[in-house]
Amino acid sequence: MDSAAKDKIQPILLPGPEWPEQERAEQLARGAALKWASGIFYRPEQLAHLGQYRNREVQRNYFLEARIKSVVQSYLEGVQTGVWQLTRALEAVQGTREALSQAHHLLQGLSQTSQTLAPLREHVVQHKQLQVLTQLLPRLQAVPAAVAHTQTLIDTQRFLEAYMSLRELEQLQEEAWTPLGGLELPIFQGLGLLAEALCQAVEAAAGAAGRLAREDPALLVAALRVAEAETERTILGQTPRDWRQRCLRALQEGLDRAHFTSPALPEPGALAGWLEALQVALPAELATAEALVAPCCPPNYKVVQLWAHTLHSGLRRSVQQLLSGPELGAADTFALLHWALHVYMGKEMMGNLELGPEADVSQLQPLLTPENIEQLETAFVAQVQVSVAQWLQKALDGEVAEWSRQQEPNTDPSGFYHSPMPAIVMQILAENIQVTSLISDSLHRRVHDTALSELGVFLRSFSDALIRFSQDHLRGEAPHYVPYLLAAFNHQSALSRTFGWASSSLSVLLPDGEASGVLAPIEAALDDVQKRICRLVLEALQAELQPLFASLPSRRWLLSSELLDGVCEQTSHFCQDFCRVRKPAVQLLLAEAERTVVLQYLRALMQGRLVCRGADERTQAAERLGHDAVQLKELFLGLGLEESAHCAPVLLAVRELFSLHDPTLLGLEVAGLRQKFPDVSEDHVSALLDLRGDVSREHRQAALSSLQAGPPPSPSSGRRALFSLVPTPTPSLSSCLPSGPCS
Repeated sequence: MDSAAKDKIQPILLPGPEWPEQERAEQLARGAALKWASGIFYRPEQLAHLGQYRNREVQRNYFLEARIKSVVQSYLEGVQTGVWQLTRALEAVQGTREALSQAHHLLQGLSQTSQTLAPLREHVVQHKQLQVLTQLLPRLQAVPAAVAHTQTLIDTQRFLEAYMSLRELEQLQEEAWTPLGGLELPIFQGLGLLAEALCQAVEAAAGAAGRLAREDPALLVAALRVAEAETERTILGQTPRDWRQRCLRALQEGLDRAHFTSPALPEPGALAGWLEALQVALPAELATAEALVAPCCPPNYKVVQLWAHTLHSGLRRSVQQLLSGPELGAADTFALLHWALHVYMGKEMMGNLELGPEADVSQLQPLLTPENIEQLETAFVAQVQVSVAQWLQKALDGEVAEWSRQQEPNTDPSGFYHSPMPAIVMQILAENIQVTSLISDSLHRRVHDTALSELGVFLRSFSDALIRFSQDHLRGEAPHYVPYLLAAFNHQSALSRTFGWASSSLSVLLPDGEASGVLAPIEAALDDVQKRICRLVLEALQAELQPLFASLPSRRWLLSSELLDGVCEQTSHFCQDFCRVRKPAVQLLLAEAERTVVLQYLRALMQGRLVCRGADERTQAAERLGHDAVQLKELFLGLGLEESAHCAPVLLAVRELFSLHDPTLLGLEVAGLRQKFPDVSEDHVSALLDLRGDVSREHRQAALSSLQAGPPPSPSSGRRALFSLVPTPTPSLSSCLPSGPCS
């Protein structure tokens, strides 16, 4: 920069206010100088050097002033340079602004010129398009014919030729599309529909893969080659066509249509046949897929696995549709459970060893979910319960209808009364229980419990029917009352586990590994029915014997055995049909019949109809009691009753009270009677003593005292209750029945 320019831009320094810092600095400097001077010149001898100190300070002041001037001058020169540079920059900016203004005016002129060239540009583009169309015109003119030819090829299932023709048309479309700037010619508008038609034809071929693999595998291979070639190709920037997935879906839908469409679902009652058909069809489909379809398809299709999983999914969906519809019948429910749990994944179907590992059946979901199984088992148990109840009721109705016949019950070859009812009942229960073991342990257990419950209901109904039968007998409407009771006694013996020959009858109702205690309620119900039958038989016997015992004891009884002969004859006639009851049940009936006769005998003695008038009559009474005891024993031995079960010896014990001549010894006989028959009471003894006619009050009191003071009865006597069943005074007829095994 020259000096003239610098002088021209020399800044003018205007006077301004003094700086406060300068004043403060000056004050500090004066204070410091004063402090220094007072320190230096504190001693008088220092005043001699005052001139030296003054010269030194003057020189230093000159030096500082020179330094300050130099710094200020340097600062001023920098400021001058900056101001000069800013001036030059301002001039450059003004020049640039003027240049930009000129450029703007030039650009506005160019825009107007460009607008005038736009029509020319359009003409150039149109010229290029016309040039391309002129070159493609011969090929474009052939497009409609090519489209029609391609459609014909599709219709005739010449897929490879149709696909090549379609590719050529689409390639021509691309060649025309790019130069035309994305403009689609109307002549190509039908190519999309043509491609879709080809895809649908390929899908139809894939949907019939099983049939084509057998009849025309070349057609199936051609269709799948077209699908594979078209899978990744894009047309005019569009989304790639995924014909492979469409073919796979078509394969699955074809299998569904063939086996699991809604019209193919079975009607009620036809489920077993439908499952049997699937049991044949599904393995055949898998064999076809492995042997014929898989070689026609690319390996990545995994045809066997696709077939297995598609068939399984379709079957599972159909099963769910069945379960969501109307409730299945018992036969259909059983067929579905057995087929789904045991047949489907068994060796005959999905578990077939010939099925290769590529089927991957281990990944298949269960055909029935646990909820489905619970739903089916619950419905099946309810249906079985209703069915069993109906069949048992029919068996009971048939048996009850037999009771009103005008002839005795049927007999088996051995001569025993027989009816098919026990076999029918056990067959109904056993078949329903045993068949469920083919399904699952849980269903087997539930049906078993249901069968036992229904058997208990049946036994109660049978017992009620016996009561109605006895009422019919009282009205005279049961001509063969006792024989049918004996036949019913045989029935219950056949059902009961108590009897050896039929011990296996209820064993079919006992699940494997279960204790026999689960049958305790049924055995108790059977025992109750047997007791009721036995009681009804004894009531009939008692009704026939009651008029005969009305004259016992009496003077006629003392003098003749005619009364007991009538009793024995009537009893023998009544019990003659007992031989048609199977052993050992007949022993129970004979024992109870003999006990009933003895109780009737004791009851007659307790009525006080006879009082002996002397020793001769007492001797006759004792002899008659002994004779009657022997006669009853021989009667029932002849009927087949075992001697150990006889109750007639009680008459021999009572005879001792009449054969004793010395009344003072009655106490010993009474004590002996109590030893043999612990249930004898004072009332019984007193009634027997009244029958003697010679017992004073003192002797009676002594005898009754010995009854209490005697030794306790032996617990091993084994005697059944007799006297406790003979009340005094005379009870009604029904209260004289025993409370033993048949009560």
